[in-house]
Amino acid sequence: MSNIPSEIPKQNVMKDEFGWEIPVETVPVPSEGMVYPAGSPLHGRKTLQIKAMTAREEDILSSAALIKEGTVITHLLESCLIDKEVNVRDMLLGDRNALMVSVRITGYGSHYDAEASCPACSTRSSQTFDLSDLEIKSIDIEPTVPGENIFSFTLPITKKNVLFRFMTGRDEEERNIIAERKRKIMPGMKIEDGVTSRLEQLIVSIDGIKDRNKISQFVKNMPALDSRKLRGYISKYEPGIDMSTWMKCPSCSENSRISLPMGSNFFWPSE
Repeated sequence: MSNIPSEIPKQNVMKDEFGWEIPVETVPVPSEGMVYPAGSPLHGRKTLQIKAMTAREEDILSSAALIKEGTVITHLLESCLIDKEVNVRDMLLGDRNALMVSVRITGYGSHYDAEASCPACSTRSSQTFDLSDLEIKSIDIEPTVPGENIFSFTLPITKKNVLFRFMTGRDEEERNIIAERKRKIMPGMKIEDGVTSRLEQLIVSIDGIKDRNKISQFVKNMPALDSRKLRGYISKYEPGIDMSTWMKCPSCSENSRISLPMGSNFFWPSE
């Protein structure tokens, strides 16, 4: 009978040979796992663990194929997540964003240099932001059914009951694919993220009507106030990470609250 073990023990070269272990961080899940079904590894999950970015993840970030596909962030998060059973594409966009910021901090630190425009005088200037100051925005409303990404809102003008969902990583990838197709058809044209197309994607039903064509027609013709209030409600209660921050303008000295500018150097700092 052979004494050869059925499995060859895996050696942790970094630890055993170099005396260094890749750090692991615990990240809060903004949705607190409330929107994931009972069979999902994300159900009821309040935290997730990630390993720090390494040169392997830099290879992912520099992949032209993944960048073109619009899936580079998905592959990056998959690589850094400790729990490989988690499907990153099924995660709420806000949950993914919390992971994304944490992954960036583990790789390059919390300081982020970017150009921003002053809301007061429109002057663009170089700013340094501290990503560790961004706050987690935990879920503050209950889904219509526990374990489902479906929420309810009554439109103030038409009084219609709208069931909607928060955007997921899969939704974002689909939008990136559609945008890429439009760029190929209309090269040089700026692709706008339209109000109606976004609502059409997020609305599940209107007064119980689930037909996508009928929902599309309603969204295109709904009163502007209904549209604005629905979008405001979704934005207010969508769990995630608050990407707003402060900047001081060197030109007019005004302190302003702005949305964190997301440039290519977010994952590729200049230094």
